[in-house]
This record gives sequence, C-alpha cells and structure tokens, in this order.
Amino acid sequence: MSSRRDQIDLPGGAVLVGLCLLWGITQVSIKLALHEGLPPFLQAGLRSTGSTILLLAWVRLRGGRGAIARLLAADGAFWPGILTAVLFASEFLAMYPGLRLTTASRATLFIYTAPFWVALGVHLLVPGERMTLRQGLGLIFAFVGIGFAVGDGLLAGGGEWLGDALTLLAGAFWGGTTVAVRASPRLMAVAPEKVLLYQLGGSVPVLLLAGSLAGEWPQLAGASLQGWGWLGYQTLVIAFFSYLTWYWLIGRYPAGRLAAFTFLVPVFGLAAGALVLNEPVSALLVVALLFVAFGIRLVNGPAPAKTA
Repeated sequence: MSSRRDQIDLPGGAVLVGLCLLWGITQVSIKLALHEGLPPFLQAGLRSTGSTILLLAWVRLRGGRGAIARLLAADGAFWPGILTAVLFASEFLAMYPGLRLTTASRATLFIYTAPFWVALGVHLLVPGERMTLRQGLGLIFAFVGIGFAVGDGLLAGGGEWLGDALTLLAGAFWGGTTVAVRASPRLMAVAPEKVLLYQLGGSVPVLLLAGSLAGEWPQLAGASLQGWGWLGYQTLVIAFFSYLTWYWLIGRYPAGRLAAFTFLVPVFGLAAGALVLNEPVSALLVVALLFVAFGIRLVNGPAPAKTA
C-alpha cells in the first residue's frame, strides 16, 4: 500500500506546524548568536559547513558504502548548481548583517516574501507555470503588507530601514534560489539531497571568504558558549533536521498543500521576537503581518480542483 496521502492528516499537520514554529524562531536564534559575539558572515558560513557535514553523514548512513561517491558523481547540473549556491550564499550575506539593524520580528516578515518572488520568477522563466489570478491577488496583498511594514519602520525612526531592506533582499535571493532550481531541468532531475548539497556546500567558501574579508575571524574568540549553542541549533535543527523533515513531508503529501501552511512562519516569527527578545510590535506591523500571511496563503494555496 502506498504511503502517499492526498490530504494532510493530523500527524502530518502536527509535524508541519512544528516546522513552521522552528522556522519562525530562526531569525531570533541568529540575533541571539549575534548578541553573544558570533559575527554574521562566519556564523552563516559555519552553519553551512556543519550542515554539509551532517548531510553527507546522513547520506552515508542511509545509503551505505559508496553513497557519498554516488551523490558527488557528475550529474550534468554543476553550473546550475553553482548558481543556486551563489544565490543561497547571497541570501545569508544580506540576512545576517540585516538582523543587526532590524528586529527579528520584522526580518521574518521581510524574508518570508520569498514565495512571492518565486511566483513572479516562475511566471517569467518557467514554461507552463503561469501565475494564476489567485496568486496575483496574493502578490497584491503581500506587497501592500510590505508597504505597511516599511511605513512602520520609517515612523519608528532609527536605522531599521537598512536592516529591513537587507532582509527583504535576502527574501528575494531565497526566492531566486528556488526559481533557479525550478527553471533548470537538470537540477529538477537530481536527488533533493544533491540540490541541498549544492546550496549548503557551495555557499561555504563564499561565506567564509566574506568573513575573512570583513576581519571576523578574531571575533570568534569573544563568542560566548550560548552563542555557539545557538549556532549549533541553527546547524542541527534548522539547516539539517528541518530541511530533511520537509523533504520527507513532500514525499508523503501534496507540495502545494504543504506550502500553504508557511503563512504561519511570519506569525510565529513575530510572536517569538516579542516574547523572547521583547521586541516592540506596533498595530501597523500586525496589519502588515496579516496582509503578508494572507498573501502567502493565496500564493501557495492548492490549485482548485479541475472539473471534467
């Protein structure tokens, strides 16, 4: 009997909501690690390094002897894979410094504009994936919400606008990474683990080089044990466990129905920033969240059933 489901059942829904909660507090964990002395570029680079090692270990454990060699074998997707690695690294080159300048709550909202960049990108670059009216309405709601969030930052004063801009750029790079995968037939033909390896492993030299150019290596000596603990959380729980769990869910449930739940991530992110970091949450920011969350729901919602 096939384990594939047409609908998301209670166990699958519980796992999915748990993932959204983990992803919602990701920016909080990054900001806490920054506060504890881990510099932005090296924090991102070390996270990718550790996640790459864990991914290869998991492939070896799952596939046995020769599994890593098979995964690393030429697949014709090297250059598209390098493109995704550069885009993936660029996301973190924008996100981590941005989190120094804005709140985790606001950053989560801006980073999770990624689904809208994906919808635009595949509409323009992927044949047969034209934007629907529902997705177009989702884009309108989302960008109205982003306008509210930007206005909230400008009213608050200070330098948050630059952090907002960087985290919005990070969301665009994240969306661009997904579009690059979807637009490449060669990448779509390889195993998900290989696609993830291109992104994680390929981003390591870019991020570590950025850390070196920024003079961050000496700063590691001043990082606290708590900072390293938050980096371990990002590496093990977010970049390894949650991604593999997501791929497991995709193997059992319709991807469109899964993606529709991601509107919960900025909701959890806003709550985590307020509860853990005592970040201020204005009424205008809540309105922005509602618009963006509803836009995500529209863009990622399952397509309507076709009638005969």
